[in-house]
Amino acid sequence: MAEVQTLFFSLLGGILPALLWLWFWLREDKMHPEPRRLLFLSFIGGMVAVALALPLEKFAERMIVNGTLIIIAWSLIEEILKLGAAYLGGLDRKDCDEPLDPMIYLITAALGFAAAENTLFLLSSVKEGFLDGMLTGNLRFIGASLLHVLCSALIGVFMALSFYKKTYIKIIYLTVGIIAAVAAHFLFNYYVMKSQAGGTFLVFSLVWVAIIGLLLIFEKIKKIRQI
Repeated sequence: MAEVQTLFFSLLGGILPALLWLWFWLREDKMHPEPRRLLFLSFIGGMVAVALALPLEKFAERMIVNGTLIIIAWSLIEEILKLGAAYLGGLDRKDCDEPLDPMIYLITAALGFAAAENTLFLLSSVKEGFLDGMLTGNLRFIGASLLHVLCSALIGVFMALSFYKKTYIKIIYLTVGIIAAVAAHFLFNYYVMKSQAGGTFLVFSLVWVAIIGLLLIFEKIKKIRQI
């Protein structure tokens, strides 16, 4: 019975906040909403990506000696897997037909990834104490979840900016977007691991500032039109 309760509250604490964030971001696309089935596939794909990320990250940890390179490898693995989830969900479909859509699918996949990651985290931390586990989970909710959104959205921004351009330009923009996302992910993880409590709060604050900037970028991308 205790195991069932632990699983229930971990799922609740991991998935419900992600769904609330998803509702918030989807409101930015309320004029031309994406098909729910594709959003569902992107979200579930993001959750499944965690199961792929864990063994790949452990493999990278065994193969790489340098600590900084390990963090970079982890960041690259997670960003590529989230991008793959978004492609399987909606990026590679005819419904992805306007510049804002890549951002929507990537953010949806990122929130699915965050939901599964936070659920796993809560499963381990709740066992040490329900209250402590949920409080720690809330820190991940406001920090790590937004990081996944921010990094995936960075890729989406570059895809949006090249949406009506030639294929080779799209590839260049996508590559730059992946590099930017990996760099942001790496910097967050690096400074959180190295910082004390005050430094961690500063890093989380910077993520919030970046999210505000992302909202402003959303409005700019909505105005992109085919020439």
